[in-house]
Amino acid sequence: MTLLNIENLQTYYRTENGSVRAADGVSLELAENETLGLVGESGSGKTTVAKSIIRLLPDNGEVVGGTIEYDGEDITELSMRELRRRIRWKEISMIPQNAMNGFDPVYTVGDQIVEVIRVHEPETTKAEARERTRELFVDLGLEPSRIDDYPHQFSGGMAQRAMVALALAVSPAIVLADEPTTALDVVIQDRILRTISELQDELNTAMIMITHDMSVVSEVCDTIAVMYGGRLVERADADTLIKSPRHPYTLGLRNAFPDVTAESQELISIPGTPPDLVDPDEGCRFAPRCPFAEERCWSETPEPETYDDGHVVECHRADEAEYLRTEAAKKETWEALREAPARASPSEVGR
Repeated sequence: MTLLNIENLQTYYRTENGSVRAADGVSLELAENETLGLVGESGSGKTTVAKSIIRLLPDNGEVVGGTIEYDGEDITELSMRELRRRIRWKEISMIPQNAMNGFDPVYTVGDQIVEVIRVHEPETTKAEARERTRELFVDLGLEPSRIDDYPHQFSGGMAQRAMVALALAVSPAIVLADEPTTALDVVIQDRILRTISELQDELNTAMIMITHDMSVVSEVCDTIAVMYGGRLVERADADTLIKSPRHPYTLGLRNAFPDVTAESQELISIPGTPPDLVDPDEGCRFAPRCPFAEERCWSETPEPETYDDGHVVECHRADEAEYLRTEAAKKETWEALREAPARASPSEVGR
């Protein structure tokens, strides 16, 4: 059953130079108890999509188009008061990228979790809320006595676990996890990811996992969606997307993802930088960095194409997937692009 359905989401940020189209026509679905990985480079629009769902955008950010349906209701039409009362944290919670910034430094971690529980479950006593907080700490490998400590007394890994406890405190239907293991060592990262997965199963919670790390999504996600330049360029079940990607950008990301089964491997970076989203050109936004770009890629925006296995791709050359995979695995394919003269984009021609 579809729990969250996003159609043609457009979220812009107002700046002195114009509106940044951080999410520009994003559509995706999330089913009950599903883990969806939203992957891409910094600036691709991943966090914007998550914050748009519960409208935690900065003052200059605004959802200007599209619909976000939770359990059949378009929550973009709710007032902020209704959204806070009925949806935020109770139905959809969020694990922010930096856990230390997610806690108020002048209150104990436990008091903040207890407050969230009692705000959304007024019938729960303070003693019951504290007991639930202790239980969550134990589940997450934290000493229950630490609920009376302040945020600054927690290490990065401990703070991240406490933030997971906060996000799961009232058993929401969906958790938005924004880079939940960033800056943690791989041992702690693996432990937190495993714990999150176990608690998801126990609480029947769905999750959108936002990350730039292909290894994370390949380990914990059922479905993977790839974002680039504010667009969703590819989506498929995790096994299909990791083994048989069709979009050149996803192939580039996979080149930078180490394969532990390989005897030796040279990681290959994608040349260039993400596009300017204040006034993006027509055509495929990845074209300036794509070694397979053709003339039409610069002038015609590719439409999403769905294949028999449910694989959805925005690429003019997605039907040539086998050729693209073979050539994208070669370092010289990307080096040739790096060494080629820069091509003027359509908007620059004639200046």
